[in-house]
Amino acid sequence: MMSTFDVAESRHHWYRCGHYSSRTLVDALTEGAIDFGEVPLTFATVASEGTWTVAQIHRAARTVAAGMQRRGIKPGDAVAVQLTNRPECAVAYQAVLLCGAVLVPIVHVYGPSEVAFILVESAAKMLVMPAGVRSTSHLERISGYAAIDTLDAVVVVDTAERTNDYVRWSDLARSIDEYVAPHVRSDDVCVLLYTSGTVSAPKGVQHSHNSLLAEQESLPLMLAGKQDDVQLVTFPPGHVAGLNSMLRPLLTGTRSVFLEQWEPQRAAELISRFSVTATSGAPVHLSGLLEVSDVATKLASLREFLTGAANVTEELLERAAAVGVTAYRCYGMTEHPTVTSARADDPLSARMGTDGVPLPGCGVRIVDGAGRDAAAGVAGEVVVRGPDQFIGYRDPALNESALTDDGWFRTGDLGQLDTDGRLRITDRIKDVIIRGGETISSGQVEDVLEAHPLIAEATVVAAPDERYGEVVAAVVVVNAGARVDLDDIRRHFTASGLAKQKTPERLVVVDALPRTALGKVRKAELRGEHFG
Repeated sequence: MMSTFDVAESRHHWYRCGHYSSRTLVDALTEGAIDFGEVPLTFATVASEGTWTVAQIHRAARTVAAGMQRRGIKPGDAVAVQLTNRPECAVAYQAVLLCGAVLVPIVHVYGPSEVAFILVESAAKMLVMPAGVRSTSHLERISGYAAIDTLDAVVVVDTAERTNDYVRWSDLARSIDEYVAPHVRSDDVCVLLYTSGTVSAPKGVQHSHNSLLAEQESLPLMLAGKQDDVQLVTFPPGHVAGLNSMLRPLLTGTRSVFLEQWEPQRAAELISRFSVTATSGAPVHLSGLLEVSDVATKLASLREFLTGAANVTEELLERAAAVGVTAYRCYGMTEHPTVTSARADDPLSARMGTDGVPLPGCGVRIVDGAGRDAAAGVAGEVVVRGPDQFIGYRDPALNESALTDDGWFRTGDLGQLDTDGRLRITDRIKDVIIRGGETISSGQVEDVLEAHPLIAEATVVAAPDERYGEVVAAVVVVNAGARVDLDDIRRHFTASGLAKQKTPERLVVVDALPRTALGKVRKAELRGEHFG
């Protein structure tokens, strides 16, 4: 059976509501500062904690936008931002959008090789980045970006030193120029997000003003939709969930507390002190919260926890319920941020066993190998469409394989719909590992492994992990007489410049990789034999 809502009808529905016919994020952010200007936003960074109002963020963003315009940023130009959950990130995101430029969020833990790829592929004209994150210096990376032809300026937060290598954030934020509102259309690309996807190179996912505003419309239907709600944001802003969480209070006035670095004890303390009622995250975040001391008292105000991006066990949801927290699941991806969601008032069986029903305007189909719709309860590939769906990849050559002939997005996941139209994801077709909610491309990790001078062949699979859900497990064939251990692998990946979490955490050395008659590695066999 098919649970669906025709995409043309869904677009008409959103347009009929008067939000998406011509309205852009430039309009919506300006209106948000007027309508919700006094709403406070708290940023709990590693070093400090402070509160700004929506109006203060907007005024600062207009000043920074004027500084960006003075440096030549025009509508349609790409501006990359690699920052954590901190006030400068909220200002930078809004400033880029107020310029009518294309915001390119970059995950803060990405290494220089990943960042350089994104800068080149997006043709970014400007990069906003920190001087460093914890023990990692980002200033040392700037010389490596110098060869990128399109990159005109690097803006650095948290530095007082003047140099010709970069622009100080403090100077950009003190622009003496007047901000000029751009002319942009609601269907223009405004955000370009990069996802590991299923191939070695990240894929650039393009969203329009319309698709992101549609996503914002759906968020209160899932989480923190009551007037008295306070939301704790833990997702990094470089991810689609973090991006939408960063924009939400600026557009709709949702009272929000942002946590820069995940630490369960501090998260629980913020929940208690700010009477947080709702939050979201991967199962590892929920599990961490439930392990803090005096958990029932510290989480007394917390009503809802929306989780996804990894397997969610029944035991975890039961532990949450024991301390008064209603946890439930959702399903989405960078290309289509939220497709389905359960609700806090759903029956326990629906919250524990399904990823909920399609959100208004969204369609979900389950299809077999021939593209035919499957019956209720029968597993097949999940294909989706809706008003918050992306408008194509940066590389248009990727679009053909991603869409069905009739325009539905092929998620690469296996699932089934029950007779009530609820979705349950059962497996993945696409070759990725999801570690603590972070999607890691197997192909990208395999490329780095096979560049190791002592490794002849390599493949990676997802190994189950109690804390992160899954971790990267490497299965390798080494050169004759060679020996390789995890310490060797860690050093090799550190030198590669990839993000730390992509480094294999399990290692098995075998004489040969099992392959099909066509030469494809039988990964399911390796997972079952070595990682249970």
